[in-house]
Amino acid sequence: MFTLSTQGAAASTVPAAEPIAEMGRSPIPPAGLKPEPGQVRHLLFGTPSIVQSTIQHLYSLGYAEPNDWSRPLSTGRPGEVMAILTKRIGPA
Repeated sequence: MFTLSTQGAAASTVPAAEPIAEMGRSPIPPAGLKPEPGQVRHLLFGTPSIVQSTIQHLYSLGYAEPNDWSRPLSTGRPGEVMAILTKRIGPA
C-alpha cells in the first residue's frame, strides 16, 4: 500500500516499498496492454492537508488532475475529510 503520511491518508495504488517512479513503471498501462473498460473509484481519508498533498502527489505521477477529485467532504470525525476520484479505465 502506498502511504504518504502517518496520519491516515493513503492511496492503495502500489506497494509502499516500491513507488511507481522507483519501479520504473508508468501509471498508464503499456501500449500492448488493453485494460478492460470500466471505472475505478479511489477514496482518500485524512486531514485536509494530507489529503491535498496525496492528490498533488498522484498528480505529479501523472495519474489524475487535482480538479478530477471531489472537494474535501467531512467524515464527521474531528479533523478528517475524504476526497473521491472516479477514474475511467480503458477506451472511452
